[in-house]
Amino acid sequence: MLWTIIGALAATLTMFSFVPQIFRSLRTRSVRDVSPVTLFQLSAGVFLWMIYGISRQDPIIIAANAITLMTLSVLIFLYFKYRRLIK
Repeated sequence: MLWTIIGALAATLTMFSFVPQIFRSLRTRSVRDVSPVTLFQLSAGVFLWMIYGISRQDPIIIAANAITLMTLSVLIFLYFKYRRLIK
């Protein structure tokens, strides 16, 4: 039971860890401090975790990483949208 709670808390924190950066990028229309290499590397890792969850048929791992990948995708989109404004 304790490990389930710890896992759920870890998944929740990971899933929404990029939301503050998304809001900041939208508010400032700037991605000056966002590293595209980090975004793509993290996206690849999250994608592989999702594949691992599929292979284990673990809905928690699948859902957590799918949601994380979606939030990362929004940030990647914003990076490409606002990168031309970087001076």
